[in-house]
Amino acid sequence: MAVSKSQKRSTGLNGKAAVAGICVLLAVAVFLVFGQTLRYDFVNYDDDVYFSSNPHVQAGLTWPGALWAFTTGYDGIWHPLTWLSLMLDVDLFGTGPAGPHLTNVLLHAATAVLLFLVLRQMTGALWSSAFVAAIFSIHPLRVESVAWVTGRKDVLSGLFFMLTLGAYARYVEQSKAQSPKSRAFYGLALLFFALGLMSKPMLVTVPFVLLLLDFWPLGRFSFSGKPSTFNSDESRAGPPLSTWPASRLVIEKIPFLLLSAGSCLATVFAQPHNIARIEKISLDLRIYNAVVSYVIYLGKMVYPARLAVFYPYSASEMLAWKAGLGMVLLAGICIAFFWLRHKRPYLLVGWLWYLGMLVPVIGLMQVAGHARADRYTYLPQIGIYIIVAWGVGNLLRSWRYRRQVFGIAASIVIAALMACASIQTSYWRNSESLWTHALACTSRNYIAHNNLALVLAAQGQSADAFQHFKEALEINPRFVEAYNNLGVVLAQQGQSAEAIRHFQKAIELQPDCSDAYNSLGNALADQGHLAEAITNYQKAVKLNPDFAAAHYNLGNALALQGRYAEAIGHFRKTLQLKPDDAKARQSLDAALGLQSQSVKETGKPTNP
Repeated sequence: MAVSKSQKRSTGLNGKAAVAGICVLLAVAVFLVFGQTLRYDFVNYDDDVYFSSNPHVQAGLTWPGALWAFTTGYDGIWHPLTWLSLMLDVDLFGTGPAGPHLTNVLLHAATAVLLFLVLRQMTGALWSSAFVAAIFSIHPLRVESVAWVTGRKDVLSGLFFMLTLGAYARYVEQSKAQSPKSRAFYGLALLFFALGLMSKPMLVTVPFVLLLLDFWPLGRFSFSGKPSTFNSDESRAGPPLSTWPASRLVIEKIPFLLLSAGSCLATVFAQPHNIARIEKISLDLRIYNAVVSYVIYLGKMVYPARLAVFYPYSASEMLAWKAGLGMVLLAGICIAFFWLRHKRPYLLVGWLWYLGMLVPVIGLMQVAGHARADRYTYLPQIGIYIIVAWGVGNLLRSWRYRRQVFGIAASIVIAALMACASIQTSYWRNSESLWTHALACTSRNYIAHNNLALVLAAQGQSADAFQHFKEALEINPRFVEAYNNLGVVLAQQGQSAEAIRHFQKAIELQPDCSDAYNSLGNALADQGHLAEAITNYQKAVKLNPDFAAAHYNLGNALALQGRYAEAIGHFRKTLQLKPDDAKARQSLDAALGLQSQSVKETGKPTNP
């Protein structure tokens, strides 16, 4: 039966209304789960490095700050756009935690909406695309990336990842029509990809993802000359848009590959000091852990329980037989999905999306002390969601009530995941709840013991803090940070000699630990050994020129020796790094006064 123009217009309006409604619901779901973070504090797990104690970020968006963002490998990662976004938060919202939390939520909501729009644009599938975006937006594994201020690099890179895919899909459509606009969309895809890499280098696998999308759903090439399309009411029907030789599609990705190579080089140059600091895990154990992690991530997707902010390496997981079983499982899935590539191309595409996007962070190259992290699943698991959404749609394809059943089941799953994610998010309200939960979910977690001890020490619970520090060092006797932190608490308790031994142990294990040199200087100054204290402060500021506390301490020690000109320089550097530091301002004024008095008495400046 022919469809009238009015019916077509009605259908189009209904479709637009459905798309708009789904976008609104996705944003609402994100805020229902993650809106609570606007009331949360910073946590003592890199939030100081990235925001609360970072002088470049705290100064807001400035030209010197922008130059620093593009030239620094601070924290072992080159991601200038992440730094710039945090600086902008300071300008917009101030230096409190609510602003960066709000930005994270907004970015994640925008990424979820774009994921839906991009999938629908490429596949024509409304509800399958909506399901994928909904699971992505509220799954408990997303909590770490959104609720953690330091997770900014995940949500920001995710936004540019979606923009890259959207621009690339438009490029493909325009290429089919041989439109000159195709070049503009190709350029946009490259631009968004570059911005994504400057947010988080994990996006280096995007060229590979684009090749997967060429196979399905864009249908630009196929294996064995067979079309790579899947026809149903939930997928774009018909022949491929324009079949190209695989070699031409690879050549087309060369600019993307060059950007990926550049990002890899920047990351390697930024990370040598990080790699050197951690306790090395042998290659065979890293391989075991990588294989097991692929399986564990899948398990956490299905049953997202006992999620923690830090997962230490576990000897019980890194066993050869477990890795062997995992390898058999992964290889079996690869073979099965490759065999089904003609009939169900989304299976192979989704699976390789998951495997490929995790490669940079799966642990084969060890750059941190954790075995895995929930945040690493932020973009890779979209591939598995695609498999589930289109796979269930295909299984129910011939069933009369498939839409009703799928709708009810999807609603139940989404509601359950929202409840779990909301509970998981609540653990991020402060450092104490975060690390208490981590200890309840993991074993031998030295990071959790150390960071919880810091919280307890700040609350005056010294005995409990000492116990957690000791447990951290029993688990990892080479844990530099715990030696330094325990020494600080001992010094505050008046046990300077014992504190000095801990600081010296930290320096022995990590000779470039500026925190330990500063702490040792404080302990020596308390004992009246100013000359030795100054030596250690000088080492601290040499290792970390932006170490405001070390500059301040060095200034005080120099002033006590009557070296006012030098002291004034360090007080000014402190105020340059922390303009609102009242103690540094008072010390500077006092040093200036003493220098002026010395000039009057001697007729010349002291220590010119």
